[in-house]
Amino acid sequence: MGWDAAALPDAHGRTVIVTGANAGVGYFTSEQLAQAGAHVVLACRDPERAEAAISAIRRRVPHASVEALPLDVTDRRSIDAAADALLGRSVDALVLNAGMVHPPRTRQTDEYGNELVLATNVLGHFRLVARCIPALVQTDARIVTLGSMAARLGRLRIDDLQLERSYTPWRAYAASKIAAQSVGFELDRRLRAAGSAAQSIVVHPGYSISGRTPGIRGVNHPSRATRFADNLQAAWTQGKDGGAHAPVRAVLDPEVTGGDYLGPAAFTKGPPVHIPATRASRSPRLAAALWPLLERAAAQPFPL
Repeated sequence: MGWDAAALPDAHGRTVIVTGANAGVGYFTSEQLAQAGAHVVLACRDPERAEAAISAIRRRVPHASVEALPLDVTDRRSIDAAADALLGRSVDALVLNAGMVHPPRTRQTDEYGNELVLATNVLGHFRLVARCIPALVQTDARIVTLGSMAARLGRLRIDDLQLERSYTPWRAYAASKIAAQSVGFELDRRLRAAGSAAQSIVVHPGYSISGRTPGIRGVNHPSRATRFADNLQAAWTQGKDGGAHAPVRAVLDPEVTGGDYLGPAAFTKGPPVHIPATRASRSPRLAAALWPLLERAAAQPFPL
């Protein structure tokens, strides 16, 4: 079945949490869900940027229902506080969008000693979901993981997960996205094995860039030079508003089910469709090896 991003299903009465929602794909995911009538919680690290995003949504979406929730996915105290807040409310969907797109040139670690890209793109969400999974299971929630087409272009080395021996920015990003996708698919397998009706879905936003994205005060305002350069790539890129169509469909489309993988029809751009995931991302064997490593690195046993 086709998906019309301009005619979204009615989402009134549903509560959706979007991490990293103050900019980029996360912002437009939040705006589009608010347009559909959902109550959207923007889980963001920077309170001022979160408020700017909320103000922008309210300007652009009459009667939008939005609020902010503090969340820094590299800070366990912040993650635990956010998880405690989610345990106390009914959540219909959790979109795991927050992440680092431009890794540092040299290897860095968070305060717990974990490689920073892995910590930001995988470990924070792993700990968050593990701690609030009882609430998500109770409401049969959809858990949507933002992967990347970079997962097709890299490799995840279990024997060097923290990249202590082989760090490069590209390797760190690609490996983190393979790991994130692997966790998303394994989570759905575990939900099925537990007899839960909650669902885990993985998506990727294609090649979505700032210069092809609508300018929004306080959220997205690329320079003229960026606009010019990015529009030279128009044939194979889209705006971040287009990239948001995949996670929005994963949240709202009743035809989407747990274990599905959605991405742009033309790989880098286009309407969101069901697409094949990489063998590594789908591998139960890789996930079984990865899972305990993430539990140790995140200092968080997973209750499923």
